[in-house]
Amino acid sequence: MKITEIFRSLQGEGKNQGKPCLFIRLAGCNLNCRWCDTPGSQSGGVTMSLDTILEQVWRINPPYVCITGGEPLLQGEELERLLDSLHKRGTIIDIETNGTIDFSRFQPFASVCMDVKCPFSGEQSDLSLLEKLRPEDTVKFVVKDETDCQYAQGIIRTHRIPCEIFISPVCGTDYKVISEFILKNNLPARMQVQLHKVIGVK
Repeated sequence: MKITEIFRSLQGEGKNQGKPCLFIRLAGCNLNCRWCDTPGSQSGGVTMSLDTILEQVWRINPPYVCITGGEPLLQGEELERLLDSLHKRGTIIDIETNGTIDFSRFQPFASVCMDVKCPFSGEQSDLSLLEKLRPEDTVKFVVKDETDCQYAQGIIRTHRIPCEIFISPVCGTDYKVISEFILKNNLPARMQVQLHKVIGVK
């Protein structure tokens, strides 16, 4: 597998925000988001065998692992073997994906966070994948301004989303503008600032 890094930190986003977590960041991405905060993971990476990865994981023995990227689903077969090994040990697993690749085959092993791309990102997700989400999955909209918020609002109102929805402002955005939009339009979503950036950890 192509790996950018394996590290421990607090989960900064999503339903497990604040929990100690082992992150496995896979290299390679099929998008080039304008606000990407991990551009080093878009390509490159170090080739590691499954055994080598698992050796590092078991040394730490974390109860919770987040598979992120880049776009981890690009490494489909290897990713499935990694997930199977983690799942058999009873590890709680989240997968973060940009919503351009069908994630159904990975759902038996993990909960999925689908990051729906908004206009400011310069990219677009496959909205048909929203119907594959389950209650234990999550949806995230990373928003820069009111235009992004309006886009998220339109999707929320026209698609059946069975799981929790997060509105995550781009770091440095006027958070008050985003919060006022959510309140004014009574969006069924949770606004969430990236915790790891607030406290200054990876």
